[in-house]
This record gives sequence, C-alpha cells and structure tokens, in this order.
Amino acid sequence: MSGRFALFRWTPAFAALPGFPEGQQPHWNLAPGAQILLQRAEGEQRSLVRARWGLTPPWLKDLSKTPAHARAETLVDQPMFREGFRLRRGLIPANGFYEWRGTARKRPYWLSSQDSMLYFAALWEAYPVEGHVYFSTAMVTRAAASLRRPLLLNEQQQQRWLAADTPLDELQAILVDTSQVLRERVLSNLVNDPKLDGPECLTPA
Repeated sequence: MSGRFALFRWTPAFAALPGFPEGQQPHWNLAPGAQILLQRAEGEQRSLVRARWGLTPPWLKDLSKTPAHARAETLVDQPMFREGFRLRRGLIPANGFYEWRGTARKRPYWLSSQDSMLYFAALWEAYPVEGHVYFSTAMVTRAAASLRRPLLLNEQQQQRWLAADTPLDELQAILVDTSQVLRERVLSNLVNDPKLDGPECLTPA
C-alpha cells in the first residue's frame, strides 16, 4: 500500500496557485493522518487547500475509521466513496512515494517520475465547524502486482478528472489507464522511521 509520500520541491507555477500556503514547508515522509495539500477545481481555475489525509464525510461518527485510500475498482459502488467520485474529485501533488517490498525483510523503494511533480487522483470532503471549513481526502489506488499504488494522472487526465462535466465512462477509463512510467531506486532503512521527515529519507541503499 502507498502509505507514505513526499512533497519537498515544487515549481513557481504551482506555488502561484490560489491557496498555496504561506510558509509551506517541504516534507519527505507524509503519512495518513497528516495535513497535506489538495488541489481542486474552482470553475476554470485550480486552487489548493490543506486537507487531512483520511476521508471524513459529515455522516461519519467514528473518526478513528477515516480511510486514507480508496480502491479504484470499487469507487462507483462503495457508499463511502461513490458520491465523492461523482462530485468531489481532486489531486494530491507529490514528488514521489515509497513502497516496501519483500517477504521476510521488506526493503523501502522510492518511486518517482522524470517530471518534477506527480499528481495522485483523490476524493475529498468538506465539513464546516464553527464558521471554518475543514477538508479531508483519500488517495485513489489500484493494484500493482501484489501491492497497491496511487493512481497517477497526466496533464490531460488531471483536467478531465477535475472537470465537473466529465462523463462516467471517461472517468472509468482513467481509473484503468497504466501508461505512466515510474523510476525507482532502493533506499536505506532510514525512511522506515515514520518520525523522520528530512532529505535523509531518500538515502540510497
């Protein structure tokens, strides 16, 4: 499962988006429960908000059961996700993500792209509390051999994913597309420490 990712570098165009937080800090080890950046469409323009990584729909009573991931195969049917899939689609920006492989002893891998930034498909919820609106999000994942990975979107797919008028059949085609190529390298075990949040997380093995 893609349980951690990093966002430590961004482009000037990304930083110029409405909602980019003043004083945004780089992060090398973001995990479920963290406050992360979520990109949404507001009309023809994209904007950013901070969101909790773990979906909290307004009807959810037990906040210890907030899903950080949503399976692409069941978005249409799952009560937790189907309305968000239809109405509240967003993007999680990242520079790459971590994957642990192996049987007896799992080794961490860093997966990234030739592009400086990746965009993961996501769903989001908004809930007002005493005059303030809080956001939460779940990362859309799909099967990758015996693992699950974020659903990565290219620029055209990002536009269609965010657009409110994209037909269901086109969205479903995005969910099964496997065209993006990733680069990977094996890492030292430093990143295994969830409290570590610095560039040493990417120390090669």
